[in-house]
Amino acid sequence: MSDTASLEPRGRDTPKSRRTRARILDTAMRLFAEVGVVEATNPKIAEAAELTRGAMLYHFPDRESLISAAAAHVQAAREVLFRQAHAALPRGADAVDEAIDAYWRLLQTQPFRAFMELEAAARTDPQVGDAIRPAQAAFDRSGVGGPLLGFLQAGRDPRFQASRDLARFALEGLARTGPSYERDARVQAVLKVVKRAAHMLNRKGDVTDLWD
Repeated sequence: MSDTASLEPRGRDTPKSRRTRARILDTAMRLFAEVGVVEATNPKIAEAAELTRGAMLYHFPDRESLISAAAAHVQAAREVLFRQAHAALPRGADAVDEAIDAYWRLLQTQPFRAFMELEAAARTDPQVGDAIRPAQAAFDRSGVGGPLLGFLQAGRDPRFQASRDLARFALEGLARTGPSYERDARVQAVLKVVKRAAHMLNRKGDVTDLWD
């Protein structure tokens, strides 16, 4: 492991320091998604980022500071992907179907997998829970991805809230624990039912049955 980031006087905010910090956080996000938060220890992240222990400690002297920064980094990456997905939605297509498909694709990406691993770790680690709670609250208040799933922003009626929650939690649960066999076919069947339920709850189109 090479020392690719020489230490500078603490407190100096230089382009080199920012690049090293970003490299650490990108590596942490990747390892969270690949092996989970518990297994992605600070030494393992330093090794994967090709940094010495001293360089790692310079930027993140303890686990708490790394988790806090990594949680914010992962959330920022998710927000970027949300904006890109919204901008890529085809004009004139069915908004409900396209947005649900887009959110399902996002759940397969590294930032979203990393955040799900942070949420899993938070169930038994209060420190991780404190780090991600602001992002969780902001995400929940945004109505699932803000403009991406804008078709579910039609007011505060419990029916619309149920539509948002159904789409979000059904897809997130499916991403966390998917089918063990015939995965593609079964996933598509669930997505189809979620789309039809969203149409029915939002009274969009002439869908009247969960199964056609």
